[in-house]
Amino acid sequence: MLKFEDYVEKASRAVAAIEYPKQPAGLYEPISYTMSLGGKRLRPVLALMACDAFAGSADRAIDAAVGIELYHNFTLLHDDVMDKADMRRGCPTVHVKWNDNTAILSGDAMLTMACQYIARTPADVLPRVLDIFNRTAMEVYEGQQYDVDFEQRNDVTEEEYIEMIRLKTSVLLGCACKIGAIVGGADEAAADTLYKYGCDLGLAFQLQDDWLDVYGDPKTFGKEIGGDIANNKKTYMLINAMAAAKGSDAEELGRWLADNDPAHRAEKIAAVRGIYDKLGIAQQAEKAIARYTWQSLEWLDTVKMDEEARVAFRNFSTMLLSRKK
Repeated sequence: MLKFEDYVEKASRAVAAIEYPKQPAGLYEPISYTMSLGGKRLRPVLALMACDAFAGSADRAIDAAVGIELYHNFTLLHDDVMDKADMRRGCPTVHVKWNDNTAILSGDAMLTMACQYIARTPADVLPRVLDIFNRTAMEVYEGQQYDVDFEQRNDVTEEEYIEMIRLKTSVLLGCACKIGAIVGGADEAAADTLYKYGCDLGLAFQLQDDWLDVYGDPKTFGKEIGGDIANNKKTYMLINAMAAAKGSDAEELGRWLADNDPAHRAEKIAAVRGIYDKLGIAQQAEKAIARYTWQSLEWLDTVKMDEEARVAFRNFSTMLLSRKK
């Protein structure tokens, strides 16, 4: 197994080597821009690590890793349009830098490019890889629809939210693990168990993202703090605050949820964060993050792999959940 930084470098080099047609520039320049913004490259790194764990080399999964990263970034282009997000990774989003139509069409092109890279997977495992990739893609769309639906509801339960983020976010981490394992020659049981590790890690990752959106440092987080609050996103934190708030706290929270005036954005974010502080919602979220992290590591401990590989995945989990952005 390599060091984490070596997998990141390998994934980053492969992404940087993507060749884009020159024309039409309006289609391909936004894709190149998006992929050049960096990001954590978590999903391709997981695919490469999983392949290395079973094949003794990550190179066999390079194309699949690039395909997964293209797919992930395609979803971000469309999500930013739907969420009206202005910043991504500290830079203007594509729909802000260009326009909504460009973000949608360039995102469509990224999806097709992702499929082209996935299709380069070695023929002996391609059917299994396509099956998990396509199933995951559909689950991500389902999760995004639930996310949109929840914005219009004030009765979303914690269980519904966890299922939404499982679909929207965590299954793609699980998919990266499973595809890498399949390409690396893992048997079905090992690939499935590593998938479960990735999914539970993904839940912890998204819950931490919710926490960072409220309490993170905008200089390191890479996007505006409080966007979830401003957009009435039914996050783990808001759902539990709505359940716990009583009396004047409930009334105040209700008022802010009904107030979508952009001029009140900063005041709304500060007020809702104050309610979270009063109700101990941050600590509640931190406990959930720890719980899903522990569950992911329990899955990892049952995967039949070399101890060196197991330690590498454990270190990946520690690094991921100590992040500030």
